[in-house]
Amino acid sequence: MTADTVAGGAGAGGRVAGVGGAGGSGAGGGVTTRCVIADDQAVVREGIAAILAAQSGLLVVGQAADGAEAVSQSQHLQPDVILMDVRMPVMDGLQATRQILGGATGPGQPRVLMLTTFDLDDYVYDALRAGASGFLLKDATAAELVQAVRVVAAGDALLAPSVTRRLIADFARRPRQHPPFPSALGVLTQRESEVLRLIAHGLSNAEISETLVIAEQTTKTYVGRILAKLDLRDRAQAVVLAYETGLVTPGGSDPACL
Repeated sequence: MTADTVAGGAGAGGRVAGVGGAGGSGAGGGVTTRCVIADDQAVVREGIAAILAAQSGLLVVGQAADGAEAVSQSQHLQPDVILMDVRMPVMDGLQATRQILGGATGPGQPRVLMLTTFDLDDYVYDALRAGASGFLLKDATAAELVQAVRVVAAGDALLAPSVTRRLIADFARRPRQHPPFPSALGVLTQRESEVLRLIAHGLSNAEISETLVIAEQTTKTYVGRILAKLDLRDRAQAVVLAYETGLVTPGGSDPACL
């Protein structure tokens, strides 16, 4: 591992981007974000820890070599963000995420940022269902790593564009388990439903504002209302719900036409 990458690899698709999000603004203003790093490779853990420790406002409070240890550290150290490898011994990152988040929401819940590679994208759907806030590709640069942690800590979701495409393709392959437009979405206004559709297409707040011809602050207000009304942790879960319920379908209408 070098100072330029999170872990070896020089893949061209390592760049990460917020799903919507507020342009990657992080936890600033003197707020300290407590981080736990879970990866079975010591060189990766220590490399990530060194990168984060050099940043103001980020504090590495623990490291775990497997999922079970990550669960234990989450309970005792109460981190704000857990960087979780997918494949680990004893307990993999997906199972650990389920145990840590347990489907509950609240201010005390950590946010999980999964560490993955392109060949592990099959885990994306299940991890998002388990409550993960996003994915960081293992060939990401040090700057992208820091940005990812700040984005997730700020409450935004984060996915690489390639992961988003695979996620949508996965929804296309899966049989519908729920009827389209369940009553849960009935709490949304027409405008909020439009915003949710655009979130599911991966548009940023600025892009949503341009599409709907509204102020960006108005878009942020709509996003907040959507998450609150649907009891969602972040935009990643909003994407999952939009596709699960049939509000958005793979290959559906282009966002610009809504």
